[in-house]
Amino acid sequence: MLWLVAIALGLAVGLVTGGSIDNFSQVRFRWPVVLIVAVVIREAVLLTPLNHVDGAQYVYLASLAAIVAWTIWHFDLLRGVWLVSVGGGLNLLVIGVNGARMPVAPALAGSLLRSGEIGQYILMGAGTNLNSLGDWISVPRLPEAYSPGDVVIAAGLAVLAFFLTRGPKRSQVDDGETSRRIVSDPP
Repeated sequence: MLWLVAIALGLAVGLVTGGSIDNFSQVRFRWPVVLIVAVVIREAVLLTPLNHVDGAQYVYLASLAAIVAWTIWHFDLLRGVWLVSVGGGLNLLVIGVNGARMPVAPALAGSLLRSGEIGQYILMGAGTNLNSLGDWISVPRLPEAYSPGDVVIAAGLAVLAFFLTRGPKRSQVDDGETSRRIVSDPP
């Protein structure tokens, strides 16, 4: 939910400051199917009964690694995507050192309190590592617990959405003539 709010905020600010949704069509993503498949797998593990299947947390971890790799691959194309990479990297780190599970603060754990672990989540405690990077942040009016990585991802998505409405980097416009002119004209 936090990420959707961040994207909406970035889009709104971008549009209010003269951007256009049409600018999205000018961006040429590299291998967008990799991102789509990774996000679908991630969400399937989060939102379906798969989150009760032992080992599904490793599939979640692999999909998160694929998303981080894809964002790193787009540093030169998408302004602000580096923030998404940093946040995703923080989440990848804490999940990786906790057996492919994200630690969740007991005060925000809800039904996790009964079982100690559900899917890719584990109850935060003395037996979990890097708890400061786990899910311990509560945002008013949003139903979930968030990690510092989630907050950085949200900031990155807001910046990314803003810049996508404003248009691609001039050097990334794929119309041939503009690209040649950008390379050959001095600043």
